[in-house]
Amino acid sequence: MGWYGAVGGQPLGLGAMKLFDDLSWRGLIANSTDPEALRAHLEAGPVKFYVGFDPTAASLHIGHLMQLLMARRLQAAGHVPHLLVGGATGLIGDPKASGERVMNDADVVAGWVERIREQTRRFVSFEGANAARLVNNLDWTSQLNVIDFLRDLGKHFPVNRMLAREIVASRLESGISFTEFSYVLLQSNDYRELYRRHGVTLQTGGSDQWGNITAGVELLRRSDQAKVHALATPLITKADGTKFGKTEGGAVWLDPALTSPYAFHQFFLNAEDAKVVEYLKQFTFRTQEEIAELERSAHEEPWKRAAQHALADDVTDLVHGEEQRRAAVAAAAALFGRGELSELDAATLDGVVQEVGGQPMGEPMPFVDAMALSGIVKSKGEARRAVQEGGAYLNNAKVTDADLLLDAGQLIHGRYGIIRRGKKTVGAVTL
Repeated sequence: MGWYGAVGGQPLGLGAMKLFDDLSWRGLIANSTDPEALRAHLEAGPVKFYVGFDPTAASLHIGHLMQLLMARRLQAAGHVPHLLVGGATGLIGDPKASGERVMNDADVVAGWVERIREQTRRFVSFEGANAARLVNNLDWTSQLNVIDFLRDLGKHFPVNRMLAREIVASRLESGISFTEFSYVLLQSNDYRELYRRHGVTLQTGGSDQWGNITAGVELLRRSDQAKVHALATPLITKADGTKFGKTEGGAVWLDPALTSPYAFHQFFLNAEDAKVVEYLKQFTFRTQEEIAELERSAHEEPWKRAAQHALADDVTDLVHGEEQRRAAVAAAAALFGRGELSELDAATLDGVVQEVGGQPMGEPMPFVDAMALSGIVKSKGEARRAVQEGGAYLNNAKVTDADLLLDAGQLIHGRYGIIRRGKKTVGAVTL
């Protein structure tokens, strides 16, 4: 199947459909510079393109996943990815509406750069005629002195236009530093450097970056008289219009240490019926025919949740691999009594415990106390009644003794206790 493997039983590819049409059908084009010119440019290919990621945390999250998958789609169509990790721009920070960013220590940012570079490797191939390239804008930005910055870059940016940018205008009253105000110059220079060094003629990114992206296009027009292109994907939202990719615990990260494969799979499995087909188009490589069948199932057999299962399985395969996806599916089944919890490895169980809000316990502890501690009952009296009525389970085994004392010997791997009341109310304790 090639480096990209198979997704949904299909190799990654477009068949007879042309790339631009496929991207349009999937709802992946929110903005583009001169759509017909861009279409012609892609069809003439191969096109060298880039997408950037600023290291503002130790991991990318699913907001970045759309851009990684866009790079994958473009490379599968024969184009050449340049994945930029912003060792320089990550030290500055893109302006945000809520206020000035906290600047992170340079050594911390450097560590994040390496972690994010490794994360991006999973999504593109570094072999073949259109092998991907990893770049770091610190390589050229660190060589830029103040005089060159002002003479060679600054002269191409009218201040009135910079002040009119939405994010800048929203911060004028509360205040914005010159550092953040100048961010657009640095990102624009990335496009120019990649054009000059590697012949890059397309930048992709999220629609929230459209102002920065088009500023780079304009810089190349002014400084190099070059006609280059840009494409932005839409902001992905939930049915109520709120941002997709957040949970009560925060962002959904690509790093399994921050969001376990189990929690990651569950996040996509819980996709809303009203949005799941849209997510299938945007986050998977399934064909139009496959997605049409899943859409039919979602409308006619919604209780099967076939579309949600396909979405969760495909995206977890892409980010964490098939083995971790299978473990996540097995954990979900075992959690509700349809499999053996004892067969799950410690890492998978750890993800399950985090997801259900597991609580630390002392040893030994009465089982009814552990039930109350886990949060699945309101009191020890309620826990005792659950045991007496035959509705209390420890690691999927029915508990019949209300005076049972828990110790390490009764816990999976000597540590994990999955506690269930009835069929669906689940909690956990850990030693």
